[in-house]
Amino acid sequence: MTDPTDEPVSVEGAEPETEPKVSPLKRPGVRRALLAVAVVALVLLAYWFVQYWTDGRFTEGTDDAYVQADAVIVAPKVAGYVDKVFVADNQAVKAGDPLFQIDPRDYRSQVAQAQAQIDVAGAEATGLRAQIAEQQAAVTGAQAQLVAARSDLELARAIEARYRALSATGAEAKETYGEKRSQLANAIAQVKLRESQLSSAQRRIGTLQAQVGETAARAKGARAQNAAASVDLSSTLVRASIAGRVGNKTVQLGQFVQPGTRAMSIVPVEQLYIRANFKETQVGMMRIGQPVSIEIDALEGIELHGRVESFSPGTGAQFSLLPPENATGNFTKIVQRIPVRISVDAGPETRALLIPGMSVSVSVDTRSARGSLAKIEAEQKAGK
Repeated sequence: MTDPTDEPVSVEGAEPETEPKVSPLKRPGVRRALLAVAVVALVLLAYWFVQYWTDGRFTEGTDDAYVQADAVIVAPKVAGYVDKVFVADNQAVKAGDPLFQIDPRDYRSQVAQAQAQIDVAGAEATGLRAQIAEQQAAVTGAQAQLVAARSDLELARAIEARYRALSATGAEAKETYGEKRSQLANAIAQVKLRESQLSSAQRRIGTLQAQVGETAARAKGARAQNAAASVDLSSTLVRASIAGRVGNKTVQLGQFVQPGTRAMSIVPVEQLYIRANFKETQVGMMRIGQPVSIEIDALEGIELHGRVESFSPGTGAQFSLLPPENATGNFTKIVQRIPVRISVDAGPETRALLIPGMSVSVSVDTRSARGSLAKIEAEQKAGK
């Protein structure tokens, strides 16, 4: 017989026995994978640190930067109705190309009127010079008559003196002596008359010469008016002052334009540059000529290069319409931004893709100035 206690007894609800669970971290494969990840992370961290220590800490970047161009606003110098328009929107033009023309007929008439005044003044001057020549001949005749009158006076004086002596001795009648005295007085009067005529003729020459000067002054004024009218006439044809592309064109055929009114703009696409607004805490190590890496938002994946060209003489807030006045009211410190002009080193094909106003990101390599702050500190310590 068998002992009932030797038979297995099943207990309802009892769980079967299982092997104990092993932690994944204790598995060799997982450990090797984690070790590899840690090694890669350390290598990447070391690489990043080396890059940062050698290059990254000397790089200052900003995405507050835009493509810029010194566009020229085209405006007429004279008023009038637009007679012709030679360009269209976005058209490329060269310096000196005609853009539009104002009706020149009124200005042509002004030039003709000024020229007529010059001609009249010239004719008057010619007539006055002829009168001066005639008057000089009259002066010569008056001088000759004066010489003759003086000669007659001398003769009359000699005759009067001789007859006075004869009359005193009774050799001549007193009536005859009286006639000679009358002739002497007449000769004196003739001399005075000729002197007066000569003086009048000479003064007349002076008057005519003054009139010639007045006519010359009027001719000069007419020539000045003619020159001004000619300038206005030439200004009716508006030409491009620089090479570039036409933009913001508002002028239309038949439109009445006023002097100084914007008609269009010319953008010099060959002279583009970048204006980057760096924080004031970033420009301490920046210097003119430092290399710049440029990324255009519209040209993804393409990196351009440039140079720091110049720095603004003030922050953007200083040149705003209402500069801040921090000496009044409550003060909140705000990091200011300084505009930095950056030149772009790119070929014609690349420049053709750049448009003023495009957003860009720039990074300035300031390694060339890494010792400048130490020099400044040394100078400050030496000064103390």
